[in-house]
Formats: sequence, structure tokens, C-alpha cells
Amino acid sequence: MALPEIVDAKLDALPSAPGVYVFRDKKGGVLYVGKARSLRSRVRSYFQPSSSDTRFFITRLPREIGDLETFVVENEKEAALLENALIKEHKPRYNFKLRDDKDFLSLRLDTREPWPKLHVVRRPKQDGAQYFGPYDSATAARKTLRLVNRFFKLRTCKEGDFKSRVRPCLQYQIKRCPAPCVLDVNRDEYLEQARLVALFLDGRHDELVRDLEGRMRDAAGGMEYERAAAYRDQLRAVERVQDDQRIDSLEDVDQDVIGLYVQGDRAELALIMVRNGRMTNVRTFDLGSVGLPDDEILASFVSAYYAQGAHLPDEIVLPTEVEAMEGLAAVLTERRGRRVRIVVPKRGAKAALLRMASENAAHAFKEKQREKEDLDARLAEVQRLLRLPKPPRRIECIDVSHTGGTDTVAAITALADGEPDRRRYKSFHVRSVSGGDDFGAMKEVLTRRLGRAGEAAWELPDLLVVDGGKGQLGVAVAVLKELGIRDLPVCGLAKEKELGGEQRQERVYLPGQKNPIVLRDRSAARWFLGLVRDEAHRVSNELRKKLGRRRRLRSGLDDVPGIGPKTRAALLKNLGSLKAVIDADEAALIAAGASPKQARAIHAAFRPDLSTSVEASEGEIDRAAEELGEYPIEQESGTDADPMRVAAHETTEEEAGADAEEVALSNAFEEWETEAS
Repeated sequence: MALPEIVDAKLDALPSAPGVYVFRDKKGGVLYVGKARSLRSRVRSYFQPSSSDTRFFITRLPREIGDLETFVVENEKEAALLENALIKEHKPRYNFKLRDDKDFLSLRLDTREPWPKLHVVRRPKQDGAQYFGPYDSATAARKTLRLVNRFFKLRTCKEGDFKSRVRPCLQYQIKRCPAPCVLDVNRDEYLEQARLVALFLDGRHDELVRDLEGRMRDAAGGMEYERAAAYRDQLRAVERVQDDQRIDSLEDVDQDVIGLYVQGDRAELALIMVRNGRMTNVRTFDLGSVGLPDDEILASFVSAYYAQGAHLPDEIVLPTEVEAMEGLAAVLTERRGRRVRIVVPKRGAKAALLRMASENAAHAFKEKQREKEDLDARLAEVQRLLRLPKPPRRIECIDVSHTGGTDTVAAITALADGEPDRRRYKSFHVRSVSGGDDFGAMKEVLTRRLGRAGEAAWELPDLLVVDGGKGQLGVAVAVLKELGIRDLPVCGLAKEKELGGEQRQERVYLPGQKNPIVLRDRSAARWFLGLVRDEAHRVSNELRKKLGRRRRLRSGLDDVPGIGPKTRAALLKNLGSLKAVIDADEAALIAAGASPKQARAIHAAFRPDLSTSVEASEGEIDRAAEELGEYPIEQESGTDADPMRVAAHETTEEEAGADAEEVALSNAFEEWETEAS
């Protein structure tokens, strides 16, 4: 296919200098951004008719390209920096995309703090702290954090708790924290523990073992047997981790060895981490459909992965050379503060590690393909059983929960390809009904959820499950009709007893079908629908309990107009209790943190008999303000509204209305069954 004239002309005029190139589509949007040590040879290679590269992106490029931009720079390092900046700015369609860093967790340790702590972060910053990871799952990150907290005695409390605590917490009682918040702790020894944690997380286990062995001997020699036992436990934890390591490298350096497996337009990448010559971890990445040449996949992965705060090693070992490799190494060296080499070995120990990384990538790819094929078969079984138009790759379930008619909430949970998709979980505080009206609550929540179906992150699922039987299903069908949604499959899932028996069965109710479908115990439908329903139960119950706790713990000050959370906290902290706040005069309230208007509001709410003489109290307020040195800023309004509160108005009329609505919904459902038959 012929290229646009403007692209042809620019290809002929390309310089041989290093730089960055941008492919744009016919509407001016950015398709792809790349870097090159020679713009002329690199960019022209995309359009050579004799090229053997038939990847997805390469074959589509001649049809989609509308224009070409190039930027000449001084060297390869500048090219790598500019490429990274342009990718972040334009988010090109065909550039490699590593999962956003919010999907990864890292561990942060800042030894410059007086009492450092290790905690989980999602977005590493260039703030001088040490970051370890990123971890590809929250489970892996928190498991590592628990291991460190168990054997290395660093504090785990939040900053606010650390500053306000007056006595040691449970962590001190179980000997996992020295309680520097309230006790006289040797700071040098504490910082030494933080250094040991950094060695452990950095994979420098040999150095850590030598250090711990020396400390254990010194403590035992000084008859500090409790401290020696603590070092012994740390040593055993490190040795357990070392036992999981399988190979030794010939070089005593830090290396990241990257293997790649590509099949069609899909790619899998494996990363072997070698620390101090010993393999410490293997991670695999499903890159999905990338459609790029191998060298561009590798270069893009290296840029994206280490930009997320991952530990930069002495060497990055790649299976093939990448464009502007020296410039990329220079950027990483600058980021690390020490030299980082990118090497492509052909033989020896490093080549053997590369082969191992490639084998791991191929194995992970095939395992995921096998899992995907199995998943497709199980979803097809659900599709057949429930007579769905397509396999339900995305399933949502709604569950309503309340406490005796109060604290009514609802949760919607989601499955994506059989796994909980927590980013699409949604919680609702029911506003329009009360008194345990489950049908009214479900109608309100479904109307709110389905009414936003056209918005981002609110797309309709392939299957909507309501927790309950015919009545709840009738509510869902009515809401769908009311909103004009015709193509959303819906079903009800209820756990009911057998007729004349005690055993409970999972049953699925479908619109227009009189009898439910009984799910077999070990069926795919029972697994998927049960999982999403149980998740909805869990989330809605947790939300209801949280709501109840907050309601029970509300202070009487929360109902005073003009009193917000900060003022309430200041008054309770300075005066000690709600009773002391009520008994205090206005001058004392101002001294404790209230404004004059707020002080009058408190007296009006709790002591109306004292709020009759406004002029006299204002004189006292003025004198109190003079004693404080400056007049307090008067707040016009407070934040007494609590988003967690749910209005509950139990009336006979509402209960009668709920019963009438339930009868109407049941009649409507019977009509739909008659029409269907």
C-alpha cells in the first residue's frame, strides 16, 4: 500500500543523527513513538517491502499512518529521555504498555527519618527513600512486609498514632517493636535494624548473614541472651529464604536477566533477579497483545519497569540488542547514581541465565494459555446452562444488607474472567427507603447503577446476578424495562431448602421461566455465580458493620450546626470529654478551639437556658479573645453532614407501601411468566 506523499517526502529527507520519531494517524493522533541511534536507517526500516517482520503493528502502519515527525538530539541518552517524555504525554496506541504502577506495590524505607518504618506504597517518588519491589501482587508485598515485621523490630504504627501514643501497643507486648513512641530506645540500634531490613529486602543475604552471625556471637559473649536469640531468629528467617534459591552465578554482582517468549502478537516476559551472584526471585509478565518487534518490546519494558521504582542492578541482561542501548543505559545510570550496564551475552554463564529466563517465559505463556482454554470451556458451560447470548466474561452481583431495618446498604461486586475485579466493586448507601424494605432498596440501587451505564467504568456486564429469588428478580426486570435496557441478561440466585428436606440448594431464577434451575455442587455455574454472590455478601456486610460502628461512635457534637470534625476533635482533646464541653462556658470553649459562633451554637444545643443574654456572653468572648492574643477566625459553616449516615424513617404508611409494591412486583412477574409460556 502506498504511503501518503508527505510521509514519503520526509522518509527521503531523514538525517542519520540520533533522535526520536513520532508516527501520527490521518487525524493527527499519535500512533507510535520510538528512538533511534540513526533516524534514517531506523525509520525507513518500518516501510521496507522486503522486510520479514509481519507483526500486527508493522502490517497496519502503512494503512494508518498520516504523518511523520522527527526530533534530532545530541546523543542516545537524550533520545531515550525525550522518547519517555513523549510517551507519557501522548500515550500512543501502539507503544508497549506495562501495567499502570497503581497495579504494583512497593515497600518504602526512609532511613533519614528519626524512627524509620517499612510501609507499602503504590507510587514511588524520587524523594531519597529506598524502595523495594515493585511486587506484582498485593499478597506478595504484604507477605514480605509481614516477614520483616516478624523478625526485624521496626515500628508499624501510623505517624498520628506514633505521636499521640501514651503507652506501648500490642506489638511491643509480643516483642516485635521496641516502642520508640513512648520508651527510651537507643536510636543507633534502631537505625541498625533498619539497615538490616534494607539488606534483607535488597537480596544481599550473604552480607546480612555475616552481619547477623557477628552480632549474635557478640550478644552471647556479653551474656545478652535475649538479644542473641533475636539475632538467631533473624538469621533463620534469612536462611529459609536462601533455601528457596536454586542457582549461583559466577559473578558477585546484581543482575536482572530478561527472557522473552512471543507467539503471534502476544508476548510473555520473565525476569530473573540475581543479587550478589545468587538468584533471589523469578517474575513473569503477561504483556498481552503488543505487536512490536522484540527489541522494541524489551526496550519499552526496561524503560517502563525501572521507572516504577524497581531496584536498579549493576547489569541488565537482554536476549537481543535494543535501539539506542547506550543511551538507555546512561538514563538508568543517572537514575541509580551508579553505573548500570546493559549486556547481550552470546555464551557463558550469562547466556545460560538468559536461556533459563526464556524457558520461564515460554512455560508461563503456555500455562496461562492452558488456564485460558479451561476458563473458556467453563464459561461456555455457564452460557449454555443460562441460555446467554455469549460467555459471561464479566459478571456483576448485587446484594442488599441492613440491621433490623436500619443502616441499609448495598454492594455490587464483579468477576472478570472468573477472578474478582475489585476495581469495579461499588458500594451504595440507600437513601429513599427504610424499615427493611429489601425490594425498594434493590430498586433504588439498580436504578442508580444501571442509570450510569453509559459512563466510563460503569459499562454493563455480560450477566447481572441479583441475590434472591423471584421477587428480587422481578425488581431487576422492572428496572431494566423502566430504563429501556433490553440486552442485559439477568438472573436471581437463591440458596433454598429442598421441598420437605433440610439440605439447601443453589437455584437460579430466569425471567419468563417458572421453575428455577438447580445448580450441581461441582458445576462451573455454581462456582462462578457462588463466588460473585459470596463476595457481594462479604462486601455489603462489612459496609453495614462499618456504618453501624460509625453511627454508634458518633459524638453529640456531630449534630451541632457549624461544628466540623476538626473543631470537634480539638474540643474533646482540650476539654477531655463531651460532658466537659457541655459544662464549659463560652470563653473556655473558645480557648479550647471553637469560634465565638460555634461556642454559642454549642450552648444553644445543650444549654439553651444560657444563650439568652447574647450581649453579656459576647463581652466575655471578647475578653477571652484578648487573653488568647488574637481574635479567633469565625467559621460561617461546619461540616456536620456525615456521608456514612443513612436516614431511617420507619412509618406505617411506608411499610404498607412496601407491601403493596411487593404484591405488584409479584403480579407483574406472574404476567411475564404467562406471556413467556
